[in-house]
Amino acid sequence: MSFNEINSLEIAVNESAAALMAKQRPDGHWVFQLEADATIPAEYVLYLHYLDERDPEMEQRIGVYLRDIQGEHGGWPLFHGGELNISASVKAYYALKAIGDDIDAPHMKKARDAILAVGGAATSNVFTRTMLALFGQIPWKGVPIMPVEIMLLPKWFPFHLDKVSYWSRTVIVPLIVLMSLRPKARNPLNINIPELFVIPPEQVADWYLEEVRSNWAYVFRALDRVLHKVVRFFPQGLRQRAIDKAVAFVDERLNGEDGLGAIFPAMVNSVLMYDLLGVSKDDPRVVIAKQSIRNLIVEEGERAWVQPCLSPIWDTALATHAILEVGGAEAEASARAAAEWMVERQITDVVGDWAAQRPGLEPGGWAFQYANPHYPDVDDTAVVMAALDRIDPQRYEESIRKGAVWLRGMQCKGGGWGAFDAENTAYYLNHIPFADHGALLDPPTADVSARCVSVLSVLGQRHSDVVAHEGVDYLLREQEADGSWFGRWGTNFIYGTWSSLAALNAAGLAHDHPAMRKAVSWLLAKQREDGGWGEDGRSYWTDQPRGEATVSTPSQTAWALLGLMAAGETANPAVARGIDYLIRTRNGEGLWDEQHYTAVGFPRVFYLRYHGYRQFFPVWALARYRNLTTGNAGPVMHAL
Repeated sequence: MSFNEINSLEIAVNESAAALMAKQRPDGHWVFQLEADATIPAEYVLYLHYLDERDPEMEQRIGVYLRDIQGEHGGWPLFHGGELNISASVKAYYALKAIGDDIDAPHMKKARDAILAVGGAATSNVFTRTMLALFGQIPWKGVPIMPVEIMLLPKWFPFHLDKVSYWSRTVIVPLIVLMSLRPKARNPLNINIPELFVIPPEQVADWYLEEVRSNWAYVFRALDRVLHKVVRFFPQGLRQRAIDKAVAFVDERLNGEDGLGAIFPAMVNSVLMYDLLGVSKDDPRVVIAKQSIRNLIVEEGERAWVQPCLSPIWDTALATHAILEVGGAEAEASARAAAEWMVERQITDVVGDWAAQRPGLEPGGWAFQYANPHYPDVDDTAVVMAALDRIDPQRYEESIRKGAVWLRGMQCKGGGWGAFDAENTAYYLNHIPFADHGALLDPPTADVSARCVSVLSVLGQRHSDVVAHEGVDYLLREQEADGSWFGRWGTNFIYGTWSSLAALNAAGLAHDHPAMRKAVSWLLAKQREDGGWGEDGRSYWTDQPRGEATVSTPSQTAWALLGLMAAGETANPAVARGIDYLIRTRNGEGLWDEQHYTAVGFPRVFYLRYHGYRQFFPVWALARYRNLTTGNAGPVMHAL
């Protein structure tokens, strides 16, 4: 590198790090906005109308946001620049009509035409059709049946709540009370949307829209038909026992102002369940559940939108790694403040739902949100532990020990890790009609497993952890034929490949290992002409290109660079071009702009835009490149 290049890099690292540290909260943590698609703000509006607790001023501001993100195709996509999604579009249209938009206004006519062109509202997913049934827009026969009596099923039964993921569990439990008792929304303005149906809405009955691909699908379809006919004959005493058990489940996990499961759909369902059961508006459970929902609102002047959840521990842990990479007295002080904040939020006193598969395991994980004690996740736990180990392994020895015990205990058969549960792999359940979103389960994935391998490999005697070695074997088996790895929680193969290369490097695999070489070749082949990398949500469909997009993004460029450097490619000219892209694309604040979604909640169903990713990942990549090219790399440089 020339003197000018070194100077330019140093300026970029220092200015961007300062801008990132300026966003740290006084108590030491970072939290950035987390944006999903139109469904969450639209559901918030409809939730207010369901309860007849309208907030016209807030609704108008949400309306501004919904109009802003409408696609050129007339509907609403799952991610920026994506194709029309029928479920998101139906909810957004319904919310705008409820807000007061004239259905003959150009944007509403365009949306309506686009929705009808792809089959109308009846082709929406199960969750959307359930909402339509609650509002009386379609009959309940148009929704798969989920009787509340499933709360009473024994653990050995093919369907049990312990067999589905945490997010499914917390959403399903209050929802099945609603689906069983079938209330009708108050809908004070009597807003209906018959104009979105190709057939008369009262005739909607075909709830299973996917092509049958399994014998399990036939079994579950037949079972659903039977249940529709016989559920009304279930004993009332049995139903009440089931409802009582569902309420007890929600009450125990209500989670204060962080809400049930700390995710928006579960929070809303809990409020609607309490309302249906006649719980007073003044009941502390109702008051706090409603507040948890309000806490998700983002206000931006004339417009507002609603987050699906909050991400403070995840944001803080990743921002801390970026700052640690920068180094220096100010960065060290910032990282130590973050560490103290994170340590206070370790979950050591609650045995969560994960214990159904791991009874007797000592708790010690971290959640994603401010609080979610029943649902820590191994991804956050691994990243927090790696940060604490880098900052001061002696000071945080006990926190790291407890985290490592829990992390090792959560490893699944085969060497991988799921995000929240172990052995959550009852794949046949993906064929139940209710699971048309395909995200009912939490199986092991390469990206989560990679973080676990990374941190366990650098604790104690480096590279000696047997559990980590099993994780390495899992990662090597999971590598795709083209050399990449799938990214379950980040978009997509670029994310999975960075994660896995970092893990293999931390575990001590030689840089000339065939898996490393194949992954490097794949990343190099995906670099764009401007020096960056990009990949959009289409890559989650099997017939779409991997690692490609119409634009480069700062966060995905940083992942690719971190992956290449972990594989020993720091001197590769492609890395220098990527670094130049990051330096060139900084904004006036010294950070980066990024409209595109680079994360995912559920592939092909629900995508996320972490507003922090465009800020801390590029800082991390720039600082690491500076350290490796100037000899400042620390001993745990590639823990993550």
